[in-house]
Parts: sequence; C-alpha cells; structure tokens
Amino acid sequence: MTDTAHLARHIAFILELDKLKAVLRRTKPLGLDRHENSAEHSWQVCLLALSLRDYADEPVDIDRVIRMLLVHDIGEIDVGDHIVFSDAAQGNKGEELIAVKRIFSLLPEPRAAELLALWREFEDNATPSARFANAMDRLMPALQNLHNNGQSWRENGIRPEQVRAKVYPKIAAGSRALGDYFLESLAEAETAGLFDATR
Repeated sequence: MTDTAHLARHIAFILELDKLKAVLRRTKPLGLDRHENSAEHSWQVCLLALSLRDYADEPVDIDRVIRMLLVHDIGEIDVGDHIVFSDAAQGNKGEELIAVKRIFSLLPEPRAAELLALWREFEDNATPSARFANAMDRLMPALQNLHNNGQSWRENGIRPEQVRAKVYPKIAAGSRALGDYFLESLAEAETAGLFDATR
C-alpha cells in the first residue's frame, strides 16, 4: 500500500523546484534574445560534465558530479541568482544554506539529508568530484559568453582580467586541460576585440 503522506512530500518538493525556472541568470542562450533560467543552466551543466568527464584531473564519480550539479543552484529559488563577479555572489552563501535547508526539508529523511550533503560538498569544493562539478559550473557560462559576443560580460562591464581571476582558477582546479583551453579561448577573444566598448 502506498504511503500517500510520504509520497506527497516528494511531490511537494518537485513542485517547489518548478520555481527555479523563474530565476533568471545574466547569460542568454545562444541565438535567443532572452535570459536563461537557473533550471536550464542546471540541465546544461550536467550534460557538459557528462560529456567532458574524461578531462577531469582526478578520477571522479560522474553520477555524484551530476547530482551535485542538479542541486547546486536550488537555493536560488529564495535568494535569486547573482553574477559571479558581484559582491552579492560572495555574500549570500549563508542565505543560500538557509534556503536549501528549507527546500530540502520538504522531503522526508533520509532523502533531505542526502541532497543537503551533496549541496554542501559542492560548496566546500574539497573532493575531486566537487572540484570537477565547480569547474563545469564556471566553464558553461564562460563558453556561452565566448560564443555569444561576450553578452553578459559586456552588459555587466566585466573586464578580461576579472574573467581570468574569477573563472580560470575554478576551471583549472578541476581540469588543467580545460583551464588551458579556456585561457587560450579568452586570449583569442580579447585579441579579436570581444571586450572593446565600441563593439
């Protein structure tokens, strides 16, 4: 017999996650004149990790990487998305923790604790799988900018030295090869005038 109260908590959690589709990010999908939402980002960065897993510097549990990436932005339901270069992005981790605890508490145990542990692992960035997940999270918007005329960088007045300082270290910590690729791509884009104010 189905435990309807138990099932109802799972359904309530899934319906709460629908709100992530309303959280707009600063990047626009390639070829579209609208901003992507955090749910789209989570889906795409999971596929990025799945496709690039052979570039991880250390052996990673790709299933765990994907689980971390699926939950890493859930707190944005309550606190919104902040561009990585902003002070707000650095200062809202406590608020995000409160948010994910609220959202995960919709689930029964032990599922709630399992998802919170994944979120914390991603934030702590201390395991090989977490470092690779964080690398993917930084790489995806960088790839979008590099192939979309620097859209969110240009709209937010971000300079190449800021990109190198904020984006490269997280990518390189999970994959030196992808970090090198990113730096080469950024240098080519800078030479081509990506950051020129007149473009």
